[in-house]
Amino acid sequence: MMALLKFLFITILVMWLIKMLARLLLPVLFKKMVSKAQQHVNNQYTRPQEPPHRPAGKISVDYVPPKDKEARAADKAGDFIDFEEVK
Repeated sequence: MMALLKFLFITILVMWLIKMLARLLLPVLFKKMVSKAQQHVNNQYTRPQEPPHRPAGKISVDYVPPKDKEARAADKAGDFIDFEEVK
């Protein structure tokens, strides 16, 4: 009987200590997490450096997408004739 009371007392004491530590530490940890997330978002969405100013009327192409393989194959395939089924 005494061992059971001792076990219950120690268990309740440990649970109470964990609760107190959580009340003290969790707000600090959450604030740190939120500030880190805010910093990450701010770094991600900051305005990038503007490219150098180009004179009016000048066009420059930064990216030309590659042709896909099917389009190149269709260009080399030749002429096609529509097929009509005769019954």
